[in-house]
Amino acid sequence: MEQALERKPISIYIPYAFLVAALFSIYIVAYNKVELKPFEVEYPEEAFIAPGFELPTLSGGKVNLADYGGKVLFINFWATWCATCKVEMPSMQKLYDRFKDKGFEMLTISVDKDTSLIQPFMDKYNLTFPVLLDPESKVAKKQYKTTGVPETFIVDRDGIIVHKAIGPRDWATFETMEAFGQLIERS
Repeated sequence: MEQALERKPISIYIPYAFLVAALFSIYIVAYNKVELKPFEVEYPEEAFIAPGFELPTLSGGKVNLADYGGKVLFINFWATWCATCKVEMPSMQKLYDRFKDKGFEMLTISVDKDTSLIQPFMDKYNLTFPVLLDPESKVAKKQYKTTGVPETFIVDRDGIIVHKAIGPRDWATFETMEAFGQLIERS
């Protein structure tokens, strides 16, 4: 009689526990109208795809981010009135000069409302990299969720943000140049 009452191992009950938990979850969602929302990233962050955009250029025409697929991108939001932008721009020019013909593109996006100030600024500081115009800050604020200027997003050849910099940087240091060189080579 003792053998007839032999206990079964607890592990055989585990699938039933999962089934009960799944059915309970379905009940909660179905009958209590729990709304399931997809995971959303509030801000463009490292390891996420860079939001696409199309903007006019300072020189005329339009630029679409999708046109730069396969290149390492340096996307920088700035303004002529921004003192720290003025500080970092010479080092940006050095970075641009070094890598512009090597699978790298710099897209600087001015958020100046008065776009007539931009070309004199570029001339004064001898800047030759491309400038896109976002006077209403639609791309800056709505798509990239910037909190100010300067803010920079480094995007790899696959369109993934690999670095986000808030505030000015010296983009011409030996370490930074080496890092960009490695990113361009491995991409």
